[in-house]
Amino acid sequence: MNAAVVREIGEPLVVGVDGSEPSLRAVDWAADEAALRGLPLRLVYASLWERYEGVVLATDVGKPSEQVMAEDIVETAERRARSRRPDVKVTTDVLPEEPEYALLRESRTATAVVVGSRGRSSMAEALLGSVSVTVAGHAHCPVIVLRGSHDNRATPGRRGRIVLGVGEKPADAAAVLFAAGEARRRGVPLEAVRAWRRPAHTSTHRPVPAGEAARQYEQQAAEVLEAALRDVPDDVEVHRRTVEGHARRVLVDGSADADLIVVAARRHEGHFGLQLGRVAHAVLHQAACPVAVVPQRV
Repeated sequence: MNAAVVREIGEPLVVGVDGSEPSLRAVDWAADEAALRGLPLRLVYASLWERYEGVVLATDVGKPSEQVMAEDIVETAERRARSRRPDVKVTTDVLPEEPEYALLRESRTATAVVVGSRGRSSMAEALLGSVSVTVAGHAHCPVIVLRGSHDNRATPGRRGRIVLGVGEKPADAAAVLFAAGEARRRGVPLEAVRAWRRPAHTSTHRPVPAGEAARQYEQQAAEVLEAALRDVPDDVEVHRRTVEGHARRVLVDGSADADLIVVAARRHEGHFGLQLGRVAHAVLHQAACPVAVVPQRV
């Protein structure tokens, strides 16, 4: 198993909060997830500034923005989490540093990091902006970005499936195990999707009938899918699907009726550039449901 993903029992779910409605929705979702997993919840506010200027905070706070301090933000988020899930242990922290650095450090000792899809301030500006992309591309644990809703309330997943994007070999084992765990906890099927495409030109010396070529590539996709799923526990219901097309489009389309979509992000040791592939990047920007980006060391 991947040491970057498999965590000890009791490590918290960390939520980046900034007082915006999407970040409070992330608190709702993470509180439900913490209750489902039996984990504590840690709410983190990080900024180099003590207050927002010229913005109106989410209605939960009910104060002019110039009077809102960091403590108000985390206290509001804490009240919201405790009201939603009284049985979940909640802790908070205010960190005087850039949010991306704070969340990356938090990811070293977290089960997962959860962020909203848009927010005020540097915590989530212009999301998907620099903070969420940086955290998703470099975190030491899974990062879940809440997408698929424009109100300020998270609703329980009711669509009944977890979608897993299966990439190239070697199989992204960490993402597979994460997705299987989410499906098992929710009691819903895991739908593993492998996209495939016929190359525009082939190098064979003899022409291959179009139908035969398609079957070859689809069979190869099916074999990759089987290899990726070999360690999924028997008690998880798995649906396998191979689809011709661009992986980005196939997964974004599949997110329309999913509770969560899971994709892998390869982590190359010694490489410090952004480590978020084109597929994960596109899904983060366009998915219609929450997206989990799971690191895989290669």
